Amino acid sequence: MDITELTVHELQEKLKKKELTITQITKAYTDRINEKEKDIQAFVTVLAEEANKQAEEIEEKVNKGELKGELAGIPIGIKDNMCTKGVKTTCSSRMLENFVAPYDATVIEKINKENMIDLGKLNMDEFAMGASTEYSYFKKTRNPWNLNKVPGGSSGGSAAAVAANMVPWALGSDTGGSIRQPSSFCGVVGLKPTYGLVSRYGLVAFASSLDQIGPITKDVYDSAMLLNLIAGHDEKDTTSEKREKIDYTKCLKDDVKGLKIGVPKEFFGEGINQEVKESLEKSIQTYKELGAEIIEISLDIAEYALATYYIIACAEASSNLGRFDGIRYGYRTKEFKNLKELYKKSRSEGFGPEVKRRIILGTYVLSSGYYDAYYKKAQQVRTLVMNEFNKGFEKCDVILTPTSPTVAFDIGSKSNNPLEMYLADICTVSVNIAGLPGISIPCGVDKEGMPIGMQLIGNKFCEETILNAAYTFEQATKFRENYKPEFKK
Repeated sequence: MDITELTVHELQEKLKKKELTITQITKAYTDRINEKEKDIQAFVTVLAEEANKQAEEIEEKVNKGELKGELAGIPIGIKDNMCTKGVKTTCSSRMLENFVAPYDATVIEKINKENMIDLGKLNMDEFAMGASTEYSYFKKTRNPWNLNKVPGGSSGGSAAAVAANMVPWALGSDTGGSIRQPSSFCGVVGLKPTYGLVSRYGLVAFASSLDQIGPITKDVYDSAMLLNLIAGHDEKDTTSEKREKIDYTKCLKDDVKGLKIGVPKEFFGEGINQEVKESLEKSIQTYKELGAEIIEISLDIAEYALATYYIIACAEASSNLGRFDGIRYGYRTKEFKNLKELYKKSRSEGFGPEVKRRIILGTYVLSSGYYDAYYKKAQQVRTLVMNEFNKGFEKCDVILTPTSPTVAFDIGSKSNNPLEMYLADICTVSVNIAGLPGISIPCGVDKEGMPIGMQLIGNKFCEETILNAAYTFEQATKFRENYKPEFKK
Protein backbone atom coordinates (compact mmCIF):
# COMPACT_ATOMS: atom_id res chain seq x y z
CA MET A 1 0.00 0.00 0.00
CA ASP A 2 1.31 3.46 -0.96
CA ILE A 3 0.30 5.67 1.96
CA THR A 4 0.68 8.87 -0.08
CA GLU A 5 -2.02 7.81 -2.57
CA LEU A 6 -4.70 7.78 0.12
CA THR A 7 -7.16 10.63 0.60
CA VAL A 8 -7.32 12.32 4.01
CA HIS A 9 -10.57 10.56 4.97
CA GLU A 10 -8.91 7.22 4.08
CA LEU A 11 -5.89 8.16 6.24
CA GLN A 12 -8.24 8.96 9.14
CA GLU A 13 -9.93 5.59 8.77
CA LYS A 14 -6.58 3.78 8.90
CA LEU A 15 -5.51 5.79 11.96
CA LYS A 16 -8.77 4.89 13.73
CA LYS A 17 -8.31 1.20 12.98
CA LYS A 18 -4.64 1.45 14.03
CA GLU A 19 -3.53 0.18 10.61
CA LEU A 20 -1.26 3.25 10.34
CA THR A 21 0.44 5.59 12.79
CA ILE A 22 0.93 9.39 12.56
CA THR A 23 4.72 8.93 12.31
CA GLN A 24 4.35 6.43 9.46
CA ILE A 25 2.08 8.80 7.50
CA THR A 26 4.35 11.82 8.01
CA LYS A 27 7.49 9.87 7.10
CA ALA A 28 5.79 8.54 3.94
CA TYR A 29 5.12 12.13 2.85
CA THR A 30 8.56 13.51 3.74
CA ASP A 31 10.13 10.58 1.84
CA ARG A 32 7.86 11.30 -1.12
CA ILE A 33 8.89 14.98 -1.08
CA ASN A 34 12.53 13.89 -0.97
CA GLU A 35 11.95 11.63 -3.99
CA LYS A 36 9.78 13.90 -6.19
CA GLU A 37 10.76 17.49 -5.35
CA LYS A 38 13.73 17.49 -7.74
CA ASP A 39 11.31 16.82 -10.63
CA ILE A 40 8.26 18.84 -9.54
CA GLN A 41 9.85 21.83 -7.75
CA ALA A 42 6.66 22.44 -5.75
CA PHE A 43 8.16 23.74 -2.46
CA VAL A 44 9.85 27.00 -1.53
CA THR A 45 10.48 25.77 2.04
CA VAL A 46 10.39 22.08 3.06
CA LEU A 47 9.79 21.40 6.79
CA ALA A 48 10.59 17.66 6.70
CA GLU A 49 12.70 17.48 9.88
CA GLU A 50 10.25 19.63 11.85
CA ALA A 51 7.29 17.62 10.53
CA ASN A 52 8.74 14.25 11.60
CA LYS A 53 9.62 15.62 15.04
CA GLN A 54 6.12 17.08 15.42
CA ALA A 55 4.58 13.75 14.34
CA GLU A 56 6.42 11.92 17.15
CA GLU A 57 5.22 14.46 19.74
CA ILE A 58 1.59 14.35 18.54
CA GLU A 59 1.60 10.54 18.38
CA GLU A 60 2.87 10.33 21.96
CA LYS A 61 0.09 12.66 23.18
CA VAL A 62 -2.59 10.78 21.21
CA ASN A 63 -1.41 7.45 22.66
CA LYS A 64 -1.58 8.89 26.18
CA GLY A 65 -5.11 10.17 25.52
CA GLU A 66 -3.99 13.78 25.94
CA LEU A 67 -4.97 14.71 22.39
CA LYS A 68 -8.17 14.05 20.52
CA GLY A 69 -9.43 15.39 17.23
CA GLU A 70 -10.03 13.88 13.83
CA LEU A 71 -7.30 15.90 12.12
CA ALA A 72 -4.53 15.49 14.73
CA GLY A 73 -1.36 14.35 12.97
CA ILE A 74 -2.69 14.86 9.42
CA PRO A 75 -0.07 16.59 7.21
CA ILE A 76 -0.83 19.61 4.96
CA GLY A 77 0.98 21.94 2.54
CA ILE A 78 0.54 25.75 2.60
CA LYS A 79 0.80 28.21 -0.28
CA ASP A 80 3.65 30.60 0.46
CA ASN A 81 1.52 33.74 0.81
CA MET A 82 -0.03 32.77 4.16
CA CYS A 83 1.86 33.99 7.22
CA THR A 84 3.28 31.13 9.30
CA LYS A 85 4.96 32.21 12.54
CA GLY A 86 8.68 31.48 12.60
CA VAL A 87 8.72 30.19 9.00
CA LYS A 88 9.71 32.08 5.86
CA THR A 89 6.72 33.57 4.01
CA THR A 90 8.16 34.73 0.69
CA CYS A 91 5.22 35.04 -1.75
CA SER A 92 7.85 33.54 -4.14
CA SER A 93 9.39 37.02 -4.46
CA ARG A 94 12.87 38.39 -4.01
CA MET A 95 11.16 41.23 -2.13
CA LEU A 96 10.30 38.85 0.75
CA GLU A 97 13.07 36.27 0.21
CA ASN A 98 14.15 36.33 3.87
CA PHE A 99 10.93 37.49 5.54
CA VAL A 100 9.99 35.33 8.54
CA ALA A 101 6.40 35.93 9.60
CA PRO A 102 6.03 37.12 13.22
CA TYR A 103 2.44 35.81 13.48
CA ASP A 104 0.10 33.14 12.10
CA ALA A 105 -2.66 33.75 9.56
CA THR A 106 -6.10 32.78 10.92
CA VAL A 107 -6.22 29.66 8.72
CA ILE A 108 -2.81 28.60 10.11
CA GLU A 109 -4.07 29.14 13.68
CA LYS A 110 -6.98 26.81 12.90
CA ILE A 111 -4.62 24.17 11.46
CA ASN A 112 -2.36 24.40 14.53
CA LYS A 113 -5.33 24.17 16.87
CA GLU A 114 -6.20 20.82 15.25
CA ASN A 115 -2.57 19.65 15.69
CA MET A 116 -2.06 19.15 11.98
CA ILE A 117 1.46 18.90 10.56
CA ASP A 118 2.82 21.56 8.19
CA LEU A 119 5.01 19.90 5.53
CA GLY A 120 6.18 23.22 4.11
CA LYS A 121 5.45 26.32 2.04
CA LEU A 122 4.47 25.80 -1.59
CA ASN A 123 5.67 27.64 -4.68
CA MET A 124 3.47 30.16 -6.49
CA ASP A 125 3.56 32.96 -9.03
CA GLU A 126 5.16 35.99 -7.36
CA PHE A 127 2.59 37.74 -5.11
CA ALA A 128 -0.04 35.40 -6.67
CA MET A 129 0.21 37.20 -10.03
CA GLY A 130 0.24 34.68 -12.86
CA ALA A 131 -1.44 31.64 -14.37
CA SER A 132 1.48 29.20 -14.70
CA THR A 133 3.82 29.41 -11.64
CA GLU A 134 6.56 30.53 -14.05
CA TYR A 135 6.71 33.95 -12.36
CA SER A 136 8.20 32.64 -9.10
CA TYR A 137 11.57 34.19 -8.18
CA PHE A 138 12.86 30.81 -6.94
CA LYS A 139 11.87 28.06 -9.39
CA LYS A 140 9.41 26.92 -12.04
CA THR A 141 7.04 24.25 -10.76
CA ARG A 142 6.27 21.41 -13.18
CA ASN A 143 3.06 19.51 -13.84
CA PRO A 144 3.16 15.90 -12.49
CA TRP A 145 1.18 14.64 -15.51
CA ASN A 146 3.88 15.91 -17.88
CA LEU A 147 7.02 17.60 -16.56
CA ASN A 148 7.29 19.81 -19.66
CA LYS A 149 3.91 21.42 -18.91
CA VAL A 150 2.98 24.17 -16.45
CA PRO A 151 0.92 23.25 -13.37
CA GLY A 152 -1.20 26.42 -13.74
CA GLY A 153 -1.14 29.30 -11.30
CA SER A 154 -0.83 31.09 -9.11
CA SER A 155 -1.35 28.14 -6.69
CA GLY A 156 0.68 25.85 -8.98
CA GLY A 157 2.89 24.52 -6.18
CA SER A 158 -0.17 23.55 -4.10
CA ALA A 159 -1.97 21.80 -7.00
CA ALA A 160 1.19 20.01 -8.23
CA ALA A 161 2.10 18.84 -4.71
CA VAL A 162 -1.38 17.33 -4.19
CA ALA A 163 -1.38 15.71 -7.67
CA ALA A 164 2.13 14.27 -7.10
CA ASN A 165 1.10 12.89 -3.64
CA MET A 166 3.72 15.06 -1.93
CA VAL A 167 1.00 16.40 0.40
CA PRO A 168 -2.42 14.85 1.11
CA TRP A 169 -4.09 18.26 0.67
CA ALA A 170 -3.08 21.92 0.56
CA LEU A 171 -4.28 25.48 0.97
CA GLY A 172 -4.24 27.82 -2.01
CA SER A 173 -5.55 31.32 -2.64
CA ASP A 174 -7.80 32.41 -5.51
CA THR A 175 -7.97 35.98 -6.85
CA GLY A 176 -9.14 35.24 -10.40
CA GLY A 177 -8.96 31.45 -10.65
CA SER A 178 -5.69 30.70 -8.85
CA ILE A 179 -7.10 27.64 -7.03
CA ARG A 180 -9.43 26.35 -9.75
CA GLN A 181 -7.22 26.73 -12.85
CA PRO A 182 -4.15 24.87 -11.45
CA SER A 183 -6.49 22.22 -10.00
CA SER A 184 -7.89 21.76 -13.52
CA PHE A 185 -4.39 21.52 -15.03
CA CYS A 186 -3.23 19.02 -12.38
CA GLY A 187 -6.36 16.82 -12.22
CA VAL A 188 -7.28 17.59 -8.60
CA VAL A 189 -10.23 19.27 -6.81
CA GLY A 190 -10.00 23.01 -6.11
CA LEU A 191 -12.62 25.03 -4.24
CA LYS A 192 -12.86 28.83 -4.17
CA PRO A 193 -15.30 29.66 -1.33
CA THR A 194 -17.71 32.61 -1.28
CA TYR A 195 -15.93 35.90 -0.55
CA GLY A 196 -16.04 36.42 3.23
CA LEU A 197 -16.56 32.78 4.21
CA VAL A 198 -12.87 32.16 5.02
CA SER A 199 -10.74 34.72 6.87
CA ARG A 200 -8.08 36.53 4.83
CA TYR A 201 -6.22 37.71 7.94
CA GLY A 202 -2.55 36.84 7.43
CA LEU A 203 -2.90 36.26 3.68
CA VAL A 204 -0.46 38.62 1.94
CA ALA A 205 -2.86 40.77 -0.08
CA PHE A 206 -2.83 40.93 -3.87
CA ALA A 207 -6.35 42.30 -4.57
CA SER A 208 -8.27 42.55 -1.31
CA SER A 209 -11.79 42.57 -2.77
CA LEU A 210 -11.10 39.42 -4.84
CA ASP A 211 -8.67 37.23 -2.79
CA GLN A 212 -10.01 34.11 -1.08
CA ILE A 213 -8.26 31.16 0.61
CA GLY A 214 -9.53 27.68 -0.24
CA PRO A 215 -8.69 23.94 -0.29
CA ILE A 216 -6.94 21.91 -3.00
CA THR A 217 -7.59 18.20 -2.43
CA LYS A 218 -7.60 14.76 -4.02
CA ASP A 219 -11.37 14.39 -3.85
CA VAL A 220 -14.56 16.31 -3.01
CA TYR A 221 -15.04 14.77 0.45
CA ASP A 222 -11.61 16.05 1.53
CA SER A 223 -12.52 19.47 0.12
CA ALA A 224 -15.66 19.59 2.29
CA MET A 225 -13.61 18.50 5.35
CA LEU A 226 -10.97 21.19 4.89
CA LEU A 227 -13.64 23.84 4.26
CA ASN A 228 -15.26 22.79 7.58
CA LEU A 229 -11.98 23.63 9.29
CA ILE A 230 -11.13 26.98 7.64
CA ALA A 231 -14.62 28.53 7.22
CA GLY A 232 -15.95 30.87 9.89
CA HIS A 233 -16.18 34.46 11.06
CA ASP A 234 -13.00 36.24 12.14
CA GLU A 235 -13.02 39.59 13.94
CA LYS A 236 -9.53 40.31 12.59
CA ASP A 237 -10.92 40.41 9.03
CA THR A 238 -13.51 43.15 8.43
CA THR A 239 -14.77 41.42 5.25
CA SER A 240 -15.42 38.16 7.12
CA GLU A 241 -19.13 37.23 7.26
CA LYS A 242 -20.99 35.91 10.30
CA ARG A 243 -22.68 32.69 9.19
CA GLU A 244 -24.16 29.70 10.92
CA LYS A 245 -21.59 26.88 11.16
CA ILE A 246 -22.25 24.16 8.56
CA ASP A 247 -20.83 20.64 8.31
CA TYR A 248 -20.15 20.50 4.57
CA THR A 249 -19.50 16.74 4.60
CA LYS A 250 -23.17 16.21 5.57
CA CYS A 251 -24.35 17.76 2.29
CA LEU A 252 -22.62 15.11 0.13
CA LYS A 253 -25.70 13.08 -0.75
CA ASP A 254 -24.63 11.49 -4.07
CA ASP A 255 -27.92 12.62 -5.61
CA VAL A 256 -28.64 15.41 -8.12
CA LYS A 257 -32.18 14.45 -9.14
CA GLY A 258 -34.11 17.64 -9.91
CA LEU A 259 -31.00 19.86 -9.61
CA LYS A 260 -31.16 22.64 -12.21
CA ILE A 261 -27.80 23.08 -13.93
CA GLY A 262 -27.38 26.18 -16.09
CA VAL A 263 -25.04 25.96 -19.09
CA PRO A 264 -24.11 29.45 -20.37
CA LYS A 265 -23.58 29.34 -24.15
CA GLU A 266 -21.03 32.19 -23.99
CA PHE A 267 -18.58 29.94 -22.10
CA PHE A 268 -18.60 27.27 -24.82
CA GLY A 269 -17.87 29.50 -27.80
CA GLU A 270 -14.74 30.68 -29.56
CA GLY A 271 -11.43 30.15 -27.76
CA ILE A 272 -12.46 26.96 -25.96
CA ASN A 273 -10.33 23.99 -27.02
CA GLN A 274 -12.35 21.33 -28.91
CA GLU A 275 -11.31 18.45 -26.61
CA VAL A 276 -12.23 20.53 -23.54
CA LYS A 277 -15.64 21.26 -25.12
CA GLU A 278 -16.25 17.57 -25.92
CA SER A 279 -15.30 16.50 -22.40
CA LEU A 280 -17.69 19.08 -20.89
CA GLU A 281 -20.49 17.94 -23.22
CA LYS A 282 -19.98 14.36 -21.98
CA SER A 283 -20.13 15.66 -18.39
CA ILE A 284 -23.41 17.44 -19.12
CA GLN A 285 -24.76 14.15 -20.51
CA THR A 286 -23.63 12.38 -17.30
CA TYR A 287 -25.59 14.89 -15.21
CA LYS A 288 -28.67 14.30 -17.38
CA GLU A 289 -28.38 10.56 -16.80
CA LEU A 290 -28.05 11.21 -13.05
CA GLY A 291 -31.38 13.04 -13.08
CA ALA A 292 -30.29 16.70 -13.19
CA GLU A 293 -32.17 19.19 -15.35
CA ILE A 294 -29.94 20.97 -17.87
CA ILE A 295 -30.98 24.53 -18.79
CA GLU A 296 -29.27 26.65 -21.45
CA ILE A 297 -28.76 30.15 -20.08
CA SER A 298 -27.08 33.34 -21.24
CA LEU A 299 -24.35 35.03 -19.17
CA ASP A 300 -23.50 38.04 -21.26
CA ILE A 301 -20.43 38.93 -19.21
CA ALA A 302 -17.57 36.86 -20.63
CA GLU A 303 -16.25 39.58 -22.95
CA TYR A 304 -16.24 42.25 -20.19
CA ALA A 305 -15.20 40.15 -17.19
CA LEU A 306 -11.52 39.77 -18.06
CA ALA A 307 -10.91 43.51 -18.65
CA THR A 308 -12.91 44.39 -15.53
CA TYR A 309 -10.94 41.88 -13.45
CA TYR A 310 -7.52 43.12 -14.58
CA ILE A 311 -8.40 46.77 -13.94
CA ILE A 312 -9.69 46.09 -10.41
CA ALA A 313 -6.98 43.52 -9.54
CA CYS A 314 -4.10 45.69 -10.77
CA ALA A 315 -5.47 48.81 -9.05
CA GLU A 316 -5.70 46.98 -5.72
CA ALA A 317 -2.28 45.35 -6.25
CA SER A 318 -0.71 48.77 -6.86
CA SER A 319 -2.17 49.98 -3.58
CA ASN A 320 -1.38 46.83 -1.55
CA LEU A 321 2.21 46.52 -2.77
CA GLY A 322 3.01 50.15 -1.96
CA ARG A 323 4.19 49.01 1.48
CA PHE A 324 7.21 47.17 0.03
CA ASP A 325 9.57 50.11 -0.15
CA GLY A 326 12.94 48.83 1.08
CA ILE A 327 12.63 50.68 4.38
CA ARG A 328 10.49 48.81 6.91
CA TYR A 329 11.03 45.18 5.89
CA GLY A 330 11.64 43.13 2.77
CA TYR A 331 14.38 43.54 0.17
CA ARG A 332 16.59 46.65 0.31
CA THR A 333 19.04 47.61 -2.43
CA LYS A 334 22.72 47.56 -1.44
CA GLU A 335 23.71 50.91 -2.96
CA PHE A 336 21.75 54.17 -2.98
CA LYS A 337 22.56 57.87 -2.71
CA ASN A 338 19.27 59.24 -1.41
CA LEU A 339 15.74 58.24 -0.31
CA LYS A 340 14.26 58.44 -3.82
CA GLU A 341 16.97 56.12 -5.18
CA LEU A 342 16.44 53.70 -2.24
CA TYR A 343 12.74 53.39 -3.14
CA LYS A 344 13.35 53.10 -6.86
CA LYS A 345 16.19 50.58 -6.76
CA SER A 346 14.68 48.42 -3.97
CA ARG A 347 11.37 48.06 -5.84
CA SER A 348 13.04 47.64 -9.26
CA GLU A 349 15.34 44.89 -7.98
CA GLY A 350 12.87 43.30 -5.54
CA PHE A 351 9.88 42.80 -7.85
CA GLY A 352 9.76 40.55 -10.92
CA PRO A 353 8.48 41.55 -14.39
CA GLU A 354 4.83 40.48 -13.98
CA VAL A 355 4.43 42.25 -10.62
CA LYS A 356 5.96 45.43 -12.06
CA ARG A 357 3.65 45.23 -15.06
CA ARG A 358 0.57 45.00 -12.82
CA ILE A 359 1.74 47.77 -10.46
CA ILE A 360 2.25 50.10 -13.46
CA LEU A 361 -1.15 49.17 -14.89
CA GLY A 362 -2.84 49.63 -11.52
CA THR A 363 -1.18 52.97 -10.81
CA TYR A 364 -2.22 54.18 -14.27
CA VAL A 365 -5.93 53.30 -13.85
CA LEU A 366 -6.00 54.99 -10.43
CA SER A 367 -4.23 58.14 -11.58
CA SER A 368 -5.90 61.52 -11.91
CA GLY A 369 -7.70 61.84 -15.25
CA TYR A 370 -7.98 58.06 -15.75
CA TYR A 371 -9.71 56.99 -12.51
CA ASP A 372 -13.25 57.64 -13.85
CA ALA A 373 -12.54 56.20 -17.28
CA TYR A 374 -11.09 52.93 -16.00
CA TYR A 375 -11.37 52.10 -12.30
CA LYS A 376 -14.80 53.64 -11.67
CA LYS A 377 -16.13 52.12 -14.91
CA ALA A 378 -14.76 48.68 -13.92
CA GLN A 379 -16.56 48.90 -10.58
CA GLN A 380 -19.81 49.71 -12.42
CA VAL A 381 -19.33 46.72 -14.72
CA ARG A 382 -18.67 44.62 -11.60
CA THR A 383 -22.23 45.40 -10.48
CA LEU A 384 -23.52 44.33 -13.91
CA VAL A 385 -21.62 41.02 -13.61
CA MET A 386 -23.25 40.40 -10.20
CA ASN A 387 -26.68 41.21 -11.66
CA GLU A 388 -26.14 38.81 -14.58
CA PHE A 389 -25.30 35.99 -12.17
CA ASN A 390 -28.36 36.84 -10.05
CA LYS A 391 -30.53 36.52 -13.17
CA GLY A 392 -28.88 33.17 -13.98
CA PHE A 393 -29.56 31.84 -10.47
CA GLU A 394 -33.24 32.69 -10.80
CA LYS A 395 -33.41 29.88 -13.39
CA CYS A 396 -30.88 27.37 -12.04
CA ASP A 397 -29.12 26.12 -8.86
CA VAL A 398 -25.63 25.62 -10.33
CA ILE A 399 -23.84 27.04 -13.37
CA LEU A 400 -21.52 24.68 -15.29
CA THR A 401 -18.57 25.94 -17.40
CA PRO A 402 -15.05 24.81 -18.36
CA THR A 403 -12.49 25.74 -15.68
CA SER A 404 -9.94 26.70 -18.34
CA PRO A 405 -10.28 27.10 -22.12
CA THR A 406 -7.33 24.70 -22.60
CA VAL A 407 -5.41 21.95 -20.83
CA ALA A 408 -1.95 22.68 -19.33
CA PHE A 409 0.36 24.31 -21.86
CA ASP A 410 4.12 23.91 -22.38
CA ILE A 411 6.52 25.67 -20.00
CA GLY A 412 7.77 28.86 -21.68
CA SER A 413 5.09 28.90 -24.39
CA LYS A 414 3.14 31.88 -22.98
CA SER A 415 5.43 33.54 -20.43
CA ASN A 416 6.59 36.14 -22.98
CA ASN A 417 3.04 36.93 -24.06
CA PRO A 418 1.16 38.39 -21.08
CA LEU A 419 -2.13 38.85 -22.98
CA GLU A 420 -2.24 35.18 -23.95
CA MET A 421 -1.44 34.26 -20.33
CA TYR A 422 -4.27 36.50 -19.05
CA LEU A 423 -6.74 34.66 -21.33
CA ALA A 424 -6.08 31.47 -19.31
CA ASP A 425 -8.31 33.07 -16.61
CA ILE A 426 -11.26 33.86 -18.88
CA CYS A 427 -13.58 31.18 -17.42
CA THR A 428 -12.78 31.87 -13.75
CA VAL A 429 -12.44 35.64 -13.15
CA SER A 430 -16.17 36.47 -13.20
CA VAL A 431 -16.68 34.26 -10.12
CA ASN A 432 -14.26 36.43 -8.09
CA ILE A 433 -15.73 39.66 -9.45
CA ALA A 434 -19.15 38.55 -8.14
CA GLY A 435 -17.77 37.02 -4.90
CA LEU A 436 -19.35 33.61 -5.64
CA PRO A 437 -18.19 30.07 -4.76
CA GLY A 438 -16.74 27.89 -7.53
CA ILE A 439 -15.27 24.39 -7.62
CA SER A 440 -13.11 22.73 -10.28
CA ILE A 441 -13.21 18.95 -10.59
CA PRO A 442 -11.52 16.73 -13.18
CA CYS A 443 -13.90 15.46 -15.87
CA GLY A 444 -11.61 13.71 -18.35
CA VAL A 445 -8.29 13.87 -20.20
CA ASP A 446 -7.27 14.97 -23.70
CA LYS A 447 -5.54 12.72 -26.26
CA GLU A 448 -2.14 13.48 -24.68
CA GLY A 449 -3.46 12.34 -21.29
CA MET A 450 -3.63 15.85 -19.74
CA PRO A 451 -6.50 16.50 -17.29
CA ILE A 452 -9.53 18.61 -18.20
CA GLY A 453 -11.40 20.52 -15.47
CA MET A 454 -15.09 21.30 -15.10
CA GLN A 455 -16.18 24.34 -13.05
CA LEU A 456 -19.40 24.43 -11.02
CA ILE A 457 -20.47 27.89 -9.80
CA GLY A 458 -22.96 28.42 -6.98
CA ASN A 459 -24.90 31.36 -5.61
CA LYS A 460 -23.40 33.18 -2.60
CA PHE A 461 -22.86 30.87 0.39
CA CYS A 462 -24.29 27.88 -1.53
CA GLU A 463 -21.15 25.76 -1.10
CA GLU A 464 -23.32 22.76 -0.11
CA THR A 465 -25.02 22.78 -3.53
CA ILE A 466 -21.82 22.83 -5.61
CA LEU A 467 -20.04 20.37 -3.32
CA ASN A 468 -22.88 17.86 -3.64
CA ALA A 469 -23.08 18.35 -7.43
CA ALA A 470 -19.31 17.80 -7.68
CA TYR A 471 -19.40 14.80 -5.31
CA THR A 472 -22.21 13.09 -7.24
CA PHE A 473 -20.33 13.55 -10.54
CA GLU A 474 -17.10 12.28 -8.96
CA GLN A 475 -18.82 9.13 -7.62
CA ALA A 476 -20.31 8.42 -11.06
CA THR A 477 -17.12 8.97 -13.08
CA LYS A 478 -14.31 7.80 -10.69
CA PHE A 479 -11.57 9.95 -12.24
CA ARG A 480 -8.93 9.08 -9.60
CA GLU A 481 -9.41 5.35 -10.17
CA ASN A 482 -9.06 5.67 -13.95
CA TYR A 483 -6.26 8.22 -14.35
CA LYS A 484 -2.99 8.92 -12.57
CA PRO A 485 -0.12 11.41 -13.19
CA GLU A 486 2.62 9.80 -15.27
CA PHE A 487 5.55 12.20 -14.60
CA LYS A 488 6.33 12.13 -18.35
CA LYS A 489 9.56 13.86 -19.33
